Amino acid sequence: MAFNPKYVITHKILNNLTAITSAREVIEQAHLIPKWETQLRRQALLRNTHSSTAIEGNKLNFEQIEALSQGKHVIATNKDKQEVLNYIEALEKIPSFTKKRKTKVADLLNIHRILTKNVIQNAADSGVFRNRQVFVGKRIFDGTTFKEAVEYMPPKTEEVPHLTHDFIGWLNLDKTWEIHPVLLAAIAHYEIARIHPFIDGNGRTARLLATLILHLSDFDYRRIFALDDYYDRDRQAYYATLKTAQQNKDDITKWLEYFTDGVAYSVGEAKDTVLKIGIRKQGENKAQIALTPKQIEIIEHININGKVTNKDLQGLFKISAQAVHKELVKLVGLRVIKTVGKGRALHYIFV
Repeated sequence: MAFNPKYVITHKILNNLTAITSAREVIEQAHLIPKWETQLRRQALLRNTHSSTAIEGNKLNFEQIEALSQGKHVIATNKDKQEVLNYIEALEKIPSFTKKRKTKVADLLNIHRILTKNVIQNAADSGVFRNRQVFVGKRIFDGTTFKEAVEYMPPKTEEVPHLTHDFIGWLNLDKTWEIHPVLLAAIAHYEIARIHPFIDGNGRTARLLATLILHLSDFDYRRIFALDDYYDRDRQAYYATLKTAQQNKDDITKWLEYFTDGVAYSVGEAKDTVLKIGIRKQGENKAQIALTPKQIEIIEHININGKVTNKDLQGLFKISAQAVHKELVKLVGLRVIKTVGKGRALHYIFV
């Protein structure tokens, strides 16, 4: 049977998509989205890495992950460190994984291979479909001993290749990409989690594929949304919502509501960050302007206070009036700010 996701578009989903579109529009229309975009992307990469690996039990905190990404020594198990480095590598390779809107089963296997390199118990299970039955479970205490309780039993092993090829075939249809990219990413995330095509690393692969789809659809072409943060905030809700489809005869409506909640949260956070470092001019379509971190602080100061003087910045940066003047002249030249008044009354505001 050809893959065909079952869901209905509820008011909650529509409201979330409206909020997402509105927040994303603010980001897209930002008059200033500085060269600092690279730092926003880096922060999103590290936050996604921390959240996605933490969900699976990785013990590294955000600061350790940031240090590890910079090649610094971190005290942790080799498995935890390798898991983090693998996820960073996979996120960095997102633009090169597949051609626009054309995904192969080999791409999915390659993603899994990167994510599980040197961390999976049997190296032969990395980057290949599972060859034995697995289940999702949790340990429970029955009063005398701990036992493993089955939470979810995925499809039979022999069904995995067919189910995966069927899903990838659907994903490559032109009409599939007419679906809103957020919903498409949610469907992909769920279906990989449902099929559970690998011995281990299914959750990480599902989340990575969802991120890839948002990039391929140009929804997050800058890669500045930390989507996995939302799942890590309440892991029980994340797993519980994934299970609702099995309880509702494969209807993923509740999952789509939850997923769009998460994207709305993440895009809203990104919007708030952009508004701190940028100016939005309605109706203008100005090019991005590269600013230094010091110039960003000047912009933030004006955003908060409405204006700034040379003396204000001398106190803020602990530098000379001449050094401050140099930074202000650059921003005036870029037509970001302008002068108002003369002499001691001279101050700077946005253009």
